[in-house]
Amino acid sequence: MIPIKQKEISTKESKGKDIRKILSQQKYLIAMSLPFVIWVIIFAYVPLWGWTMAFQDYKPGIPFSEQEWVGFKHFLKLFNDPMFFLALRNTLAMSLLGLVFGFTLPIILALLLNEIKNLTFKKTVQTISYLPHFVSWVVVASIVTQMLSINGPVNNILMSLNLIDKPKQFLIQPNLFWWIVTAADVWKELGWNSIIFLAAISSINPELYEAATVDGAGRFAKMRYITLPGIMPTVIVILIMNIGNLINIGFEKQLLLGNPLVKEYADVLDIYILNYGIGSGRYSLGTAAGMFKSLVSLILLTIANTISKKTTDIKVI
Repeated sequence: MIPIKQKEISTKESKGKDIRKILSQQKYLIAMSLPFVIWVIIFAYVPLWGWTMAFQDYKPGIPFSEQEWVGFKHFLKLFNDPMFFLALRNTLAMSLLGLVFGFTLPIILALLLNEIKNLTFKKTVQTISYLPHFVSWVVVASIVTQMLSINGPVNNILMSLNLIDKPKQFLIQPNLFWWIVTAADVWKELGWNSIIFLAAISSINPELYEAATVDGAGRFAKMRYITLPGIMPTVIVILIMNIGNLINIGFEKQLLLGNPLVKEYADVLDIYILNYGIGSGRYSLGTAAGMFKSLVSLILLTIANTISKKTTDIKVI
């Protein structure tokens, strides 16, 4: 009989040998990934030190040791500010619209492109749909503004179809602003976001489609019973990542398409941080708002990952 302590020691030694063996076998991969690990540490983790400003009455130019610590004072200010909740409402509303349309439409586009048999036409459609991704938001905002102007093509088409009696100024109507931003964002990113789904479709075994054809299945049946289940792991992973970034929608499109008449619907958290935090010199308040965004993103990501793991056995973290 081998004593229990000897067994534990031998088990630890074998594990140590296995780890050294793996490190030896993958030393080149580890060496290649090391610069990216260093980059993440420098640009993602080291800046987290700046979160200490949220708990201080931070004043630029004063040494860290002389800053006044105020606890959760700025978080309380944040949660008592009506403008913060207005920005939060706008952020969540536009994020949810972007998730519904910006996530589902690329999947539909990928499914439709996969059914095109003419390679020349397929490549042309792909190229045209990808190009807006590389266009600056400044240019996109200019295009949208011209399209929706009083003399723009949208008003001309609606008037020619007798859907409206006179031109409308779409960009000054608050109830339309969320939809305009969502439509512009979907148009810009639709083709680009469909790439990963097309790649997932290409990995599906062609023999499944051949077997379905023999059984008399049509195109829609193949999409429903073969293509969609085949790309579902990719869909779940992308969905979890999008939910994690639900509150991080940026501010470029809202800032460029917005105006004082739609301010109540255009201000998002990033614009709030820019205007009421950095712009007003209240760096501690801006940092507190940024920490709130990060915390909400982490909670959403954890919830989505947990639900996915329990329902589909697919997890990201």
